[in-house]
Amino acid sequence: MFPLQLLALLFISTPTPDTREETRKRREEGEADGRTGGRKDRRCERSLRRGDLLEVPRTLFTHFGIYLGGGRVAHFIPDIMPVVSSDQSRINEMVTNSRLLLGVLAKRGSVRTDSLEDFAYGSEILVNTLDQVCSRPALQAEEVARRAERLRGHVSYSLLWFNCEHYVMYCRYATVTSYQTFQFCKTTRKLLLNQRVAKATAVMGLCLLLHLRVVTFCSTLLVVLLPFLIWMAA
Repeated sequence: MFPLQLLALLFISTPTPDTREETRKRREEGEADGRTGGRKDRRCERSLRRGDLLEVPRTLFTHFGIYLGGGRVAHFIPDIMPVVSSDQSRINEMVTNSRLLLGVLAKRGSVRTDSLEDFAYGSEILVNTLDQVCSRPALQAEEVARRAERLRGHVSYSLLWFNCEHYVMYCRYATVTSYQTFQFCKTTRKLLLNQRVAKATAVMGLCLLLHLRVVTFCSTLLVVLLPFLIWMAA
């Protein structure tokens, strides 16, 4: 269960059954902060406008959606259910951790409409913050909402190349990009593609050749080529 719980912390935007029950109880008690659907969330809902871009922070990533009005949010989430079942009632059920994990692995997802509370998953909702960093002007609010609605359904999912942020960027700014993906790739490049890694790869490859005594043209070429590519990419 640990991988599922970890994935829930990172990506999931809908609670598990136990969490939904806790959320319902807190909602009934009307906690002071209201972040799980209490008074503050209702005030937030009244201030939202159709076409707003919503985001909720997770542990390492941020989940995005487009507000459609009436307490409904369109968002893109990995989901395996459309692959294994054609039962629309089952597909429309809340996405569990298992469905999400398998959807990531199978690279399948759905653009679906959920309630504002389920989308937030108990986190603070930020509104239109990407307007401050995106070089493109936002489209008209109604056009944003229509784009979000037209894309509803089953879509191929990629954690890096087409995720929830790519979806909302297309809807609001007519561009398919992800600042999170860019930052992740930039950090990975710094960690893996540098001169120290190139040198270490060359030394390890040479030691492996001498230890295994398999000095052939192909093995030598591999030992030379791999550190060279890393060095040039650094």
